[in-house]
Amino acid sequence: MSPTKPSPAKSEVLERLHSLVTCFHRHMHEAVRGDGDGLALMEARALNFLARHEGSSQRELVLHSGRDKAQIARIVKTLHERGLLESAPDPQDGRCQRLRLTPEGHTMHRRMQQHRMRFEQALTRGFDAAELASLQAQLERMMANVEKP
Repeated sequence: MSPTKPSPAKSEVLERLHSLVTCFHRHMHEAVRGDGDGLALMEARALNFLARHEGSSQRELVLHSGRDKAQIARIVKTLHERGLLESAPDPQDGRCQRLRLTPEGHTMHRRMQQHRMRFEQALTRGFDAAELASLQAQLERMMANVEKP
């Protein structure tokens, strides 16, 4: 008995998702290079996460990014040195630092968000509200499928 081959439609889903992510990364890399005042792409991603999750810890940033602790520590240090990030001890655990964007960090994040929004508008051009809602639901379902233990 031969192994079952995936249907052509299913085998293309992952390829299409990969192509979209690659295209998005390329777009954001160009945006950061052109409008990021020397910001690295991973630093821009960290700013984006911290803008959406104000007061997160460095550990939470590690978990979200999938990067190792040392790399995230370097990114956090660089963002501190550039004046884009500040930290304060966690009130419940003084060993943990809570990270927040500075006003300059928020300004940089807004600039990068403008590039993200332009990409999203191009990506979803021609979709109506029902199609976008359906796509969002399908993507959420895919995430739930792979996040299950």
